[in-house]
Amino acid sequence: MDKKAVLMDVKRFAVHDGPGLRTTLFLKGCPLRCIWCHNPEGIKREKQLAYYAHKCIRCGECVKVCSVGAHKILESEHSFIRENCVECGNCESVCLGNALNLFGKEIDVEEAYRIVTEDALFYRETGGVTVSGGEPMLYPDFIKELFIRLKEQRIHTAVDTCGNVPWDRFQKILPVTDLFLFDVKHIDAEAHRRLTGSDNRRILENLVKLSDSGTNIEIRMPLVPGCNNATETLRGIGAFLKNIHITKIKILPYHSMARSKYAALGMEDRMPDVTPPTDDEINQAVDIMISYGINAHSGRE
Repeated sequence: MDKKAVLMDVKRFAVHDGPGLRTTLFLKGCPLRCIWCHNPEGIKREKQLAYYAHKCIRCGECVKVCSVGAHKILESEHSFIRENCVECGNCESVCLGNALNLFGKEIDVEEAYRIVTEDALFYRETGGVTVSGGEPMLYPDFIKELFIRLKEQRIHTAVDTCGNVPWDRFQKILPVTDLFLFDVKHIDAEAHRRLTGSDNRRILENLVKLSDSGTNIEIRMPLVPGCNNATETLRGIGAFLKNIHITKIKILPYHSMARSKYAALGMEDRMPDVTPPTDDEINQAVDIMISYGINAHSGRE
């Protein structure tokens, strides 16, 4: 069993990744390619060096430690030659302007447990630990072993998933997971494929199986104008979810603040060039879900 994972980031004192105050581990790698993805650093499992040009103070420290010529200072201007980079991380550790960020560190269960239990005093009765991504279910053995240890300490556990993984991965962690934060992005299979790179057949099948298992499920739906905010689409999602045992659905407003990440990572930016949904548009989507008897809330709450 692979009881290691590739860590992307750690968010402490999180309040939107499950109940109470939480520590969230973000793991790298995702089977979907959503055009609105706001965590592009989580798509690939491999290490990635991000270079934020606007933060660079051209100190030249990166040039001194780079053995492959990925960094150059020419006429007082910094040049990052990405194709030369081997993601060793040496430059990140000496960057005085915090312009360099290496995403992707392999960790084992022991290190992950140490990270999340540093904040255990703040979890109290309602908080806990969430594993997110990317898609954390790419590392089911890692999650299982980590959650076994957390449950021994009576710490609440949650997984934030897109659902597009084999069902046996859910089965592996079901006994030690208190809550699944489950993404629903579109109800139509072809539209889902166009927007995320995959149809939603397995996702919806897994959601039904999760519901049948009796576990706690909170649905997360990003509302993206021009992609999944049509009334017909929302009604289709409501009609499907009304037969699923979920605790609630949160409608999350789309934003394009991740564009700088795409540029820093040298990745193609396909984020929709649309205005984020207004409060009224979010509330309209919430009202549609409520009309199907679903406990629905705005993600801005």
